Order: sequence, then structure tokens, then C-alpha cells
Amino acid sequence: MSYCSGFVCAVPTGNRSAYADHAAEAAALFREMGAVRIVEAWGDDVQDGEVTDLRRAVAAEPSETVVFSWIEWPSKEACEAGHKAMMEDPRMEAMAAEMPFDGGRLIYGGFERVSETGAAGGAAYVDGALMPAPSDARASTVERSAKVAEALMEAGALRVVDGWGDDVPEGKRTDMRRAVAAQEGETVMFSWIEWPSRAVRDAGWEKAMADPRLTSAMGGGGLDLRRMISGGFEILLDA
Repeated sequence: MSYCSGFVCAVPTGNRSAYADHAAEAAALFREMGAVRIVEAWGDDVQDGEVTDLRRAVAAEPSETVVFSWIEWPSKEACEAGHKAMMEDPRMEAMAAEMPFDGGRLIYGGFERVSETGAAGGAAYVDGALMPAPSDARASTVERSAKVAEALMEAGALRVVDGWGDDVPEGKRTDMRRAVAAQEGETVMFSWIEWPSRAVRDAGWEKAMADPRLTSAMGGGGLDLRRMISGGFEILLDA
């Protein structure tokens, strides 16, 4: 089963260029360590939520922008080996000392890719989301995700991916479980939708929201969509 590492962080808006440089340097190292793709996406349409949202998830300040990113690996074993090698690499230690954002508010986790429709390539915009799902309803949740993906692909999406939480650690200040107010018996999902542009994304959602496959899949099944946190992001780096 292919695997991904997912991340959300808050970056001072004025540090966009510095963050892009930092991300490019880190991506080169992750590729050395076995990663097959690294994507960094800069917050563009991140709305406030009723119960929680992406900004609250990383305690973002008004002067900060939320960044949504992921690393794709061929397997969990490759991910673990890659992270271990990174932590032992002196270049990583030097980079960590000069991060252009507060690493203490970075939230992350490891996820099994349980649903994937479409192919990577050509995307300029992405919708990123985290949500809680009943741990004992994995099969039905993945089935629902596949129906949503069908509707989104027909509406113009290039790729739709859903990850099922496998290694989602607790954090000192915040973490992915707290980000979606996950309860006992729930698993965190990390998902993204790749689009060719913001304009196609906006038109695509308008079309998809009228599709019965999407509306039926979003209701019931023990999913509490009030605790799903999501936003639209411009792709800053695709390595």
C-alpha cells in the first residue's frame, strides 16, 4: 500500500519566498531518502469554521498563512526509513535551525493511501482537508470517498486522494487529532484534490455540489462533517 506523510503549518505571510526556498531544499533531501513526490501548497481560500478550521488547527495568527503539504512514498517502510535517514543527516539539523516558521505548531501524520482516482501532474491548485471518521467504518468510508472522487473528476479535478490515519502522534501544543476534535474510536483522514487552476476548482465544486453522488455520499455513515477542516491552496512546490 502506498503511503504519504501529511503536514499543516502556519507561516508568516511575509516569509513566503523564504519558505519556498526552505521547502525546495528539504524536498531535495527527501527525494534522496526515497520520497517520490513532495508538494507544498500556500493558503489561498482558507475559511473560518464553526467547530474548528485549518487556522485554529495550527493556531495561526492574523499575519500568518496556512500551508498544506504532503510527501508521497512507495510504502510505509520506505517512509520510516526515509524519515530516519533525514533525522540523522547533518544537513537536516542545519535546516531545522533556520526554519522560516514556528515548527512547534506544525501538525503531521502518516497515512495509508486508501483511495486514489486520477494521476499526478499538471496541477496548480489543491483542496486539502482533514476529517475524523469512525475507525470501524473504514470500508464504507472508502466506498463513499470513491463516489465523491467520481463526481469531482467529472467536474474537472485531476486527482483525488484519501489517506487513512496510520501514525498520527500527539503533539505538545496541537496535533491532527485535536485539529478535528477526534474522539475515541475515530481515525483522522488526510485528503486532497488536485485541480489545474483556481477557476476550474471553483466551477468544479459548483457542478459537483449538484451531483447526487456527492450529496448522498456526504450524508450519514457516522461522518461528522462539522469537524472536517479544509481549504484551497496554490501549489508552491511540486517536486
